[in-house]
Amino acid sequence: MIFELKQIATIKSPFCELVDMPVQPKGAKDIYATIEFQKEYEDGLKDLDGFSHVYLIYYFHKITKHKLKVIPFNDKTDTPRGVFSTRTPMHPNQIGLSVVELIKVEKNIVTIKGVDILNGTPLLDIKPYIENFDRVEGEVRSGWMKSTLDEVSNKRSDSRFLEKQETTYT
Repeated sequence: MIFELKQIATIKSPFCELVDMPVQPKGAKDIYATIEFQKEYEDGLKDLDGFSHVYLIYYFHKITKHKLKVIPFNDKTDTPRGVFSTRTPMHPNQIGLSVVELIKVEKNIVTIKGVDILNGTPLLDIKPYIENFDRVEGEVRSGWMKSTLDEVSNKRSDSRFLEKQETTYT
């Protein structure tokens, strides 16, 4: 089966280096960015401005390889974890997902807040957050992740996922 994904926009953020970035939107709650959509997709933004938050689905364009085990930024134990139990960019398909606050839509430019994404990141899709669809009720578990909201908010990236690092966890 062949999948073809298209870049529909480019995320313009203040983060130009992979090191020392927030590692989750909670750590970037006051950071603004814009998304510049290709003109051919501008009509698709109609009515988006009625939503408070959106999901961004994007491509980690600076990641060139994947790992099946990684030590996540927010793991207090430094234990190698299966990549599918993490939000690391080192997944086989290097696809990112963030929920961000939607500030405004003007023609083909969308302004967002709460951005932990590298400048120049290709956007693959945008979808509205709909509380009645997306809010989880009842018991919620976060597996190995034990960091507090403050710890998550203050965590910044380091060089562990840069190309020069050769450590592989098996």
